[in-house]
Amino acid sequence: MFEPPYPGGLPVGAEWVSTVDSSTVCFPYDGSPVAEAPVGSAELARRAVDEAIAVSRAVATLPSRTRRSLLLDVGVALENEREALERLLVLESGKPLVDCRVEVARTIVTWQGAAEEVSRVHGETVPLDLLPSGDGLTGFWTRRPIGVVIGIAGFNYPLLLASHKIAPAIAAGCPVVCKPAPQTPLATLWLVHLVREAAAKLGAPAEMVQLVTGDAEVGSTLVTDPRVGAVSFTGSAEVGHRIARAAAPRKTLLELGSNSALIVAEDADLAAAVDAVIRGGFYASGQACISVQRVLLTAPVADEFTAALLAHIGDIATGDPRDETTRVAALVDSAATERALSWVSAAVAAGARLLAGGEADGTVIRPTVLAEVPDDADCWAEEVFAPVVCLRTVSDVDEAFAVANASRYGLHASVFSRSLRTAFRALDELEVGGVVINEVPGFRSDTMPYGGVKDSGIGREGPRFAVEELTVTRMAVIRP
Repeated sequence: MFEPPYPGGLPVGAEWVSTVDSSTVCFPYDGSPVAEAPVGSAELARRAVDEAIAVSRAVATLPSRTRRSLLLDVGVALENEREALERLLVLESGKPLVDCRVEVARTIVTWQGAAEEVSRVHGETVPLDLLPSGDGLTGFWTRRPIGVVIGIAGFNYPLLLASHKIAPAIAAGCPVVCKPAPQTPLATLWLVHLVREAAAKLGAPAEMVQLVTGDAEVGSTLVTDPRVGAVSFTGSAEVGHRIARAAAPRKTLLELGSNSALIVAEDADLAAAVDAVIRGGFYASGQACISVQRVLLTAPVADEFTAALLAHIGDIATGDPRDETTRVAALVDSAATERALSWVSAAVAAGARLLAGGEADGTVIRPTVLAEVPDDADCWAEEVFAPVVCLRTVSDVDEAFAVANASRYGLHASVFSRSLRTAFRALDELEVGGVVINEVPGFRSDTMPYGGVKDSGIGREGPRFAVEELTVTRMAVIRP
């Protein structure tokens, strides 16, 4: 069992508050208990917002040096706890250890990057004398904190996704109330503890970062409070759309799902493309919003690519996520596993060909490859969020672009081609938030604006861009 290094209860207000209810966090691979986690309530959610509102002015006026130091100190604290956090993430999320190591590394970079952005929250002067009425006036604008931020994170990368909410909020001068996914609250509770410890050492209010767990009522209480400045959510499109409607007219930042396409052109390096599908389709056991799901093969290379991919599918190590070599482990819970397998069965019943996998070995879905999946099958049209890849042959790149765009989602896509012309066409024509050439669509850098179009969301993440999203411009006009 995991022994929490933080106080019991939930960090609401200046202290940790005990809760009436708790839930057992279980290791997805074998169902064994990891720890008891506190479960919050709508009442605690309202209290957290009250406390955040009460310190909003104090947080907004924290000196830049204090906010920067706080962010850097959290990065150091995370580095000191790196291995323990990796082990905890494996236990509560069930992700393979290799993916949890990547998550912690990216989390540390997120806090370091947010610290760098503190000095970049500024405005500029503007000329006002373009009209005679502006003669003699001085004009400028500044950026101010948007107010209380509600951050709701998904289960697949709990530590990183919470950091994507909390670190930019601190950099912008905003108090933040975080709600982790019910399945994975433990690492996020630890993170908030580290943040509040760092804040205390700098004389900043603990209430600037709070956390409430709980059900949909807790989430609704948080996102519908009219005093909130912004809601940042990472999760499914269905839930994200509900949050956007419920939160209106408050600002929402939505990082939602996708069914990312990888296009293999006639002139592609096939070995590199096969490797990209192996790496990009099955990391985190397929539970990543930018994992490879739809592979569009131009006709001249389709057979060769398919044969090479199937020759390597058996090389993907499956099993216990604590094992250094494991690449595919159990999904987050049995409901997710049953859903994914039912989608595969439905696709086959609708005419798709099952080329590999399609069944579970204990709690682990074997890496699955489907071919010629119909447009309306969930495995093609929706986000499968499992170790499932779908192949389709198209006549040429023109058709590949059209098929890739024929989706309600638009997060990332990638194209394998040796042609610069094809690469720049992809940048112009693919309706997605990110185009990656000759790499996995799952490649992302926290120095770049990350987010999608269409049903994949609105707004951008990455420290630089998220900090800007969490500020508002204030215009100033002065007649001396």
